[in-house]
Amino acid sequence: MARILIVGCGCRGRDLGRELAARGHAVRGTSRGEDGRAEIAAAGFEAVAADPARLGTLLPHLQGASALCWLMGTAGDPALHGERFAALLEELVDTHVRGVVYEDPASDEAAERAAGTYAMPVVRVDGPPSDPAAWLPAAVAAVDAVLAA
Repeated sequence: MARILIVGCGCRGRDLGRELAARGHAVRGTSRGEDGRAEIAAAGFEAVAADPARLGTLLPHLQGASALCWLMGTAGDPALHGERFAALLEELVDTHVRGVVYEDPASDEAAERAAGTYAMPVVRVDGPPSDPAAWLPAAVAAVDAVLAA
């Protein structure tokens, strides 16, 4: 069993969380808002307050997490796919997190740099967020790949 931190635990994140929990993993999901955290808790996961644009709000929730899922594929803020994602990868080096799952091809450069520099598995979900039937098994496979590395 692993603890998985899902950053951006909206509808897709909760679907992924349910699948991971069914496999025996502990799931912790983030949301900026109280309503989002209530939905995460109702899904049966640990709900925590964090804003992906403010990494300082996220870092305390990395405690005990083996993998981090950065589900920002539909986020409109380019910084979440570039500088914020790259900064997060730098921070993860000194944590328990063994690897990262992400969605957006715009994050590939930062992912490749972290994987090469730190020998950290960083795996992109090979399924579009707009197609839940294809996305969910791809996201589960990406988490499995990170945990197996």
